Amino acid sequence: RVFDIAACAWSDGPPLPRAVHHANAAVVDGTIYVLGSMIAGFVAIGDVWAYRPGTDTDWIPRASMPTGTQRGSAVVGVIDGTIYLAGGLRNGAVAQVSSYTPATDTWSTGLPPLPQINDHGCGGVVGGKLYVTGGRMGTLSSNSRMVFEYTPGAGGGAWTPRAPMPTARGGTACGVLGDRIIIVGGEGNAASPSGVFPEVEAYAPAQDRWDSLTPM
Repeated sequence: RVFDIAACAWSDGPPLPRAVHHANAAVVDGTIYVLGSMIAGFVAIGDVWAYRPGTDTDWIPRASMPTGTQRGSAVVGVIDGTIYLAGGLRNGAVAQVSSYTPATDTWSTGLPPLPQINDHGCGGVVGGKLYVTGGRMGTLSSNSRMVFEYTPGAGGGAWTPRAPMPTARGGTACGVLGDRIIIVGGEGNAASPSGVFPEVEAYAPAQDRWDSLTPM
């Protein structure tokens, strides 16, 4: 489904080649990429598809994730035209990190893993670095407050711990606004009958600081 923000209206786009959930997605140069996901029964698949709105009429298959790296529910970010996927879910949470370069339709898998297993995390890219915020470690009750910063470079780059989230949670929504990552909602709230969080928190990488915003 396609939402036109200016018109506040919805329309249909081409359906994905198969029904999936917990998909990993990113945009590079106006093209949407879906890179691995899960199908019914929480089975991880490595199918990759690309779609350029206004140009393509359907999703185009691209190089699949290498065998043994397929997963859904990863943290995804784009740095200098390369898509990075950190963690995710494949028969449990994983610490695996891999990257895809659309220009060459190729995958790299020899990147340093996350310092801990992570699925249902969130994050984004600020200042050429990927941030993984929160998530969980294989079960709904294993919420994480941890934040990790990935810097690409020699030897595949490196991960650095940063200031933990005020509220440990996974299954959040998030987005980058200016120089901050905004984390919204989440799952695994044992203190609420609904099991979900209303918290909204913002992370400023330059100051390594978290701020609490108005809850939903």
